[in-house]
Amino acid sequence: MAYPHGLISWTDISLPDPAGGGKFYADLFGWKADDQHDPDGNYIYTMFSKGGKSTAGMGAQPPGMAESGIPPMWNTYISVDDVEATLEKWTTAGGTVVMPIMDVFTSGRMAVVADPEGAVVSFWQAGDHVGGEVFNEHGALTWNELYSRDTARAREFYTAALGWEFEKLGGDDADFEYWMIVLPSKTPGGILQNDPYNGGLMTMDDSWPDDMPSHWMVYFQVDDTDDAVAQLERLGGRVSVPPFDTNAGRISVVGDPQGGTFSIITPAQTPSP
Repeated sequence: MAYPHGLISWTDISLPDPAGGGKFYADLFGWKADDQHDPDGNYIYTMFSKGGKSTAGMGAQPPGMAESGIPPMWNTYISVDDVEATLEKWTTAGGTVVMPIMDVFTSGRMAVVADPEGAVVSFWQAGDHVGGEVFNEHGALTWNELYSRDTARAREFYTAALGWEFEKLGGDDADFEYWMIVLPSKTPGGILQNDPYNGGLMTMDDSWPDDMPSHWMVYFQVDDTDDAVAQLERLGGRVSVPPFDTNAGRISVVGDPQGGTFSIITPAQTPSP
């Protein structure tokens, strides 16, 4: 089994203290943490699961990353059919390579890249590990959003590099510029088949700090945003943006005790027919 080329399908984070991170996220989302080790007993990676299905991953923050002022971050992964061919299209379109192609044992192959504005994302060519196995429910990945200062350039780039299409939320006459990422390769019968969208693209206007670069944001779904924020604070997490309502649902931007930023959302209820 493999996900369609271009599908956002996985997320993980690197933390200075994976053991502490494992406990925090297990307590917050109800995840089970399965730590993986090499034959010598050295820690490699943590697979989080929910109800026996993979939800997200975690590794140790590379040495020197914290000293360089780079905070932990939840990473967005895009499934690709062929990582070499995708990387060639990416760089031809103007993207760069942050970390070259590497084999992750028998799990798959990956590369870390950046778009022309510097937003970092990862490619994943599945082997034994296809990606997430549960989405769009409490404690699961539900949305990935790109913040860009030049959405026209971003749309042109991602269309050339990944074949994505874009649909303006609210149509051409909408005052608020937000673009839905559409994945043409989604097919009936597969996971996420009832969701034609593959993420969002939002303009970073003058209200954003000048020194904040273009970046991807990961969203996890929760049953109640306010309850989840209260639980997060009890566990030592921090709130960057308190809960607020949108047409999509109630959102809060938060962080774990080690500085890893992410968003949570309780989707808006769809009116019954």
